[in-house]
Amino acid sequence: MPRERVVLAMSGGVDSSVAAHLLIQQDFDVVGVFMRHGEKSSAACELDSGKPNPLLPILQGRLDHKQGCCSASDAADARRVADKFNIPFYALDLEADFKRIIDYFVDEYHQGRTPNPCVQCNNWLKFGRLFDYADAVGAKYVATGHYARMIAAEDPSNPFELHRGLDDDKDQAYVLTGIDRSLLPRMLLPVGEFRKSEIRQIATDIGLRVADKKDSQEICFVTSGQHAQFVRDKNPVSTAGEIVTSDGRVVGKHDGIEGFTIGQRKGIRVAMGSPYFVTAIEPATSRVTIGPHEELGRSWLQAAEANWLVDFPTDEPADVEVQIRYNSAPENATVRRLPGKQFQVEFHEPSFGVSPGQLAAIFMGTRAIGCGWIQKTR
Repeated sequence: MPRERVVLAMSGGVDSSVAAHLLIQQDFDVVGVFMRHGEKSSAACELDSGKPNPLLPILQGRLDHKQGCCSASDAADARRVADKFNIPFYALDLEADFKRIIDYFVDEYHQGRTPNPCVQCNNWLKFGRLFDYADAVGAKYVATGHYARMIAAEDPSNPFELHRGLDDDKDQAYVLTGIDRSLLPRMLLPVGEFRKSEIRQIATDIGLRVADKKDSQEICFVTSGQHAQFVRDKNPVSTAGEIVTSDGRVVGKHDGIEGFTIGQRKGIRVAMGSPYFVTAIEPATSRVTIGPHEELGRSWLQAAEANWLVDFPTDEPADVEVQIRYNSAPENATVRRLPGKQFQVEFHEPSFGVSPGQLAAIFMGTRAIGCGWIQKTR
């Protein structure tokens, strides 16, 4: 009987590299894929020898190495892992698709919102375009190195459930809640059953050079790590303005609203004598409002573009946990589903740092229920 084929997104990191090993152990026919975004990085897309990186571009219009890639070293790491496991390895040129994410990223900052490009990358590319590619090569599944779990259920209407990973410190279920429900049966998340320390130990035991590789902390296409400057380079329209307190008192000026996000404390560059935080951003006036921590508290939010992973009841409130940022803890709340792919959240205790543009992910215990993009707060 032929093995079932799976397309694995390989970033060159330890998680996706060990995911390849685990999938091979489970007797899958693994095809490794590296996603190139086309933004030039500080390193050219070539090997240390100066020769072009020998990645096979299967969706690429140009065959030179000058285009830039997610990271030359990451691509090389992923290729070496694929060579070690003797699995096919391809580089997908997704520059046009990444442009959509970059445009979204820039536009959100200019609207005074806080974007989440990693979630959109999962929605549009990793579990969007990669499924198109999987279908093209006859692969039943798409896999990644995310710390989350797919669990089979007995409910025929919901045969697969998305759950948090076993490692609370590395759990990434939040960024996967926007995946189309119909794709859940085809998702594989092999590292979600392990803790990060176990994944690194497996990498060491099987001799992977990436065993001690640091986790990426930056958005992949912002190669400089300077988000505000990246936005200004892409859209030079000035959003400079005033920094004010909640009572309207002008206390400083700033170079652009793209340099701020709700809840931010560092980088405000205004001495107030006590800690002050960004509490509001007004794109129409380019004003940034700051205040003490208590002014960040929000009891309510409304979200749009809701994505439900279960048959969530309409107009019937439910007690759940809501996570408002990737690194934040889930908070107890009551959620009411509204018409038009919207929902409202009432927090049981004030929530701090709720920011329009971010994702509000809904959980019941470890199970992901759905999500939506925050539009309004109070």
